[in-house]
Amino acid sequence: MAITQSILDTIKAMLGIPSVDTAFDTDIIVNINSTFMVLNQLGIGPASVFSIEDKDTLWTAFLTDPTVYSAVKTYIYLKVKQTFDPPSSSYVVESIKNQIVELEFRLMVKADPPIPPDPIVEE
Repeated sequence: MAITQSILDTIKAMLGIPSVDTAFDTDIIVNINSTFMVLNQLGIGPASVFSIEDKDTLWTAFLTDPTVYSAVKTYIYLKVKQTFDPPSSSYVVESIKNQIVELEFRLMVKADPPIPPDPIVEE
């Protein structure tokens, strides 16, 4: 999948929903936008909270750093799945929660790289 794809269509495909099926678009969009708020608080994406309204918004409108594309896509999918289509198995629910926590940590680290040490000053 190219980074120029529709955000909504990508998440729908990951959820197993054909892009032509628009019956759940409003619910999915609300969940995607809620996840964008969380990503903003993690330091990922533009300075202001990003949102989509339809399938016309592309990943390139949100991401300027293509190195986090896969992690962001997976994170949004997992957050939407957790709310929109939660699994019935408690083991799968726990696995999704663990993946979300790990991705949040890794995205936060990526957004806030370590401060380089002060140069050693010789006296």
